[in-house]
Amino acid sequence: MSHEFNYSRRRLLGGVAAGATATTLAGCAGDGGSSGGEGSAEGTATGAESTAASRDGGELVYSQQVSPIEFDPLVVNDIYSQQVCSQVFEPLYAYDEGTDPVPHLASEEPTVERDGTRYIVQLRDGPRFQNGDPVTAEDVRYSLLTPIEEETANKPDVDMIDTVEVVDDRTVQIDLQYGYGPFFTLALTRNVVPKAVREEDPEAFNLDAPVGSGPFEFVDWSEGEYVDLERWDDYWGEPAPHLERLRFEPVEESTTRVVSLETGESDVADGITPQTWETVREADNMSLQSEPGISYYYLAFNCNEGPTTDPQVREAIDYAASIDQAVENFIEPAGARNYGPVPLPVAESWDLPTEEWADIAHDRDADRAAELLADAGVEEDYGFRIIVPPDDLREQIGISVSNGLNEAGYDAEVRRLDWGTFLDTYDTGSEDDYNLYALGWLGGPDPDSYVYNLFHEEQIGATNGTYYENDAVMEDIIAARRSSDIDERRELYESIIPTLLEDRVHLPGYSMRVSIGLRDHVQDFVAHPRSQYNPRVVSDYNNVWLDR
Repeated sequence: MSHEFNYSRRRLLGGVAAGATATTLAGCAGDGGSSGGEGSAEGTATGAESTAASRDGGELVYSQQVSPIEFDPLVVNDIYSQQVCSQVFEPLYAYDEGTDPVPHLASEEPTVERDGTRYIVQLRDGPRFQNGDPVTAEDVRYSLLTPIEEETANKPDVDMIDTVEVVDDRTVQIDLQYGYGPFFTLALTRNVVPKAVREEDPEAFNLDAPVGSGPFEFVDWSEGEYVDLERWDDYWGEPAPHLERLRFEPVEESTTRVVSLETGESDVADGITPQTWETVREADNMSLQSEPGISYYYLAFNCNEGPTTDPQVREAIDYAASIDQAVENFIEPAGARNYGPVPLPVAESWDLPTEEWADIAHDRDADRAAELLADAGVEEDYGFRIIVPPDDLREQIGISVSNGLNEAGYDAEVRRLDWGTFLDTYDTGSEDDYNLYALGWLGGPDPDSYVYNLFHEEQIGATNGTYYENDAVMEDIIAARRSSDIDERRELYESIIPTLLEDRVHLPGYSMRVSIGLRDHVQDFVAHPRSQYNPRVVSDYNNVWLDR
């Protein structure tokens, strides 16, 4: 589970979402097939005349939106670090071209017993780590339990585990405290690390010398500048990657990312924004892949201190601005309006009542906002504070709300903070720090990924900065989390989510598409709907190569 931003090291080492059930599929292509997605006619393989030998080698430069900060998958919880980890490390079960888990280090699907509270996983014969050691059941046990023992930010992914028993070197038995519906596609899709290597020097493993079982080995990095990986020529799996080298370079400004793509400084650029969308689509030497993404962006209220502890004030702020108009102006076509606290593909796959959620949101009415604020006793000279991370899109959403409050007769400011300051601020619950904050959550295809992590009181101060209190809702969130019955869980979310929306804990904003620009010489690239897994340069359905 992941915030789309970087966690500070303080929070990473001290203690955001994935999930279950299949949703949106990305374009699928075999080796040398169509790139898929928007602009799929460009950037496709040239055909049978390109031999496997001619495809071998080369370096792909991938422009990220933010710099990775560390590489131990047991603590990493930002997508940009995870994008690197996904090349070096591997899970028991990997997502296919969509969000269905398929066996990878595991030899087959898990055996599930005791009403969903016991999982028995058999490892494949053959996987090895890059130091030559075999991947064992003890490594799996260690990888599952360490986030609990060290209280990392990933703990919610696995804290339902009671015990993990090593049956033999290739068999592990996992017993849960309770049936947890998303366990297969949440916990069992986490990356496996070599216990002996990590325990020898956890800090070096995290920052200097990560060792995994994946097709690429870590070579070097400089924070804010690059991460260099090289193909592991003794990779145990099939197929081996065509690419010889993979470089990640952070380019935070969206226009600069596109310029680097146009000039050939990069081969692939992540995060194509609405402002650069048409530039990439219409360029002669580039194409755009765009798939519905599993993301949720929102404005959240401080329910702990200040006037926004009053539901009437939160409702007034809903009246103050048109999120519909802001999304139309600043997000489309790279994203779409979302009226609920789960991504649109997740809501659709679960058949949740999104049209009813849309009816709860208010249309813009500055007079009604002013009336409700005055009736709630908010002083005329009160100044509302909205904090946003260094992101133009979320800043524009915040500005839309502040402008609406200004029109209603109240001062409001938007403070754009650097990532480190923002992360140390958004969950304090202090009125001096914020009345509202803007964030995003990139989890998995299960409502629990979002509802538990963003709203439950157990996550306050970690991934929940709202401090919202509602005993009945908290009980229902836990009930949905602990049930393995899909229909029962759906019924609970159909009760939980309208309550959260009516109480205006969040003002839901939008879901972004996964939008990636690529040069035309990049072949067989398939964008994955989970941003954490891009660039997926080698899999059982694609193998990226460079047609120079």
